[in-house]
Amino acid sequence: MAMQTLIQGYYEIPIVTRIYTTACVCTTLAVHLDLVSPFQLYFNPTLIMQGQLWRLLTTFLFFGTIGFSFLFNMIFTYRYCRMLEEGSFRGKTADFIVMFFFGGVFMIIFAFFINLLFLGQAFTIMLVYVWSRRNPFLRMNFFGLLNFQAPYLPWVLLAFSVILGNAIWIDLVGMGAGHIYWFLEDVFPNQPNGKKLLKTPQFLRNIFDEPEDADFEVLPEERPGGAGFQWGNVGNNNPANNPENDPQ
Repeated sequence: MAMQTLIQGYYEIPIVTRIYTTACVCTTLAVHLDLVSPFQLYFNPTLIMQGQLWRLLTTFLFFGTIGFSFLFNMIFTYRYCRMLEEGSFRGKTADFIVMFFFGGVFMIIFAFFINLLFLGQAFTIMLVYVWSRRNPFLRMNFFGLLNFQAPYLPWVLLAFSVILGNAIWIDLVGMGAGHIYWFLEDVFPNQPNGKKLLKTPQFLRNIFDEPEDADFEVLPEERPGGAGFQWGNVGNNNPANNPENDPQ
């Protein structure tokens, strides 16, 4: 029964989030079990040009050895990928896939110039950045130490990443990809003479987009006035912190 419940819960995860997070976990486990080597996965332009095209994908799937950093990245990847897919991309899976493709291409182009080997963490930051920009008034609480509004979350993660000893370029590339996507999708089309530049192919819409389910319930974080992501019991659920309830 427990296994059946677990399987049912797994298949309730939105399809893009389910496929991507599963691929990340399986790739990292494969390295941990010595089934493959990180040297077979990292981004290497020379080897890619020689036909090892899988490196264009695997560079986004390996998050390092299993430990705190891996768990930290996977929690954020799963959480914010799912909140995007069930929130602003609800019923628009094809658009979500286009965002994945746009971010991936952007990061790969930069990787040619700044020698980044693995781009999974940058991709996570991109997801966090887009989500934070689309939820600008939500209050966040980070490990019970900091309180801030959602748009500052990528910068907090950047500082935390530096403290952990990671290269600053990884997070900056992810933030750059997220910012450009957000600008092209949410800002530029609303400017005078602006228009939507990123077009989702119709065949993707035919395959992935489904009619909206009236009974579907989004995650609490995506509801109006919802709290930001909670670490343990330090989440911010006080209605007084909802900007909609501000008497001013």
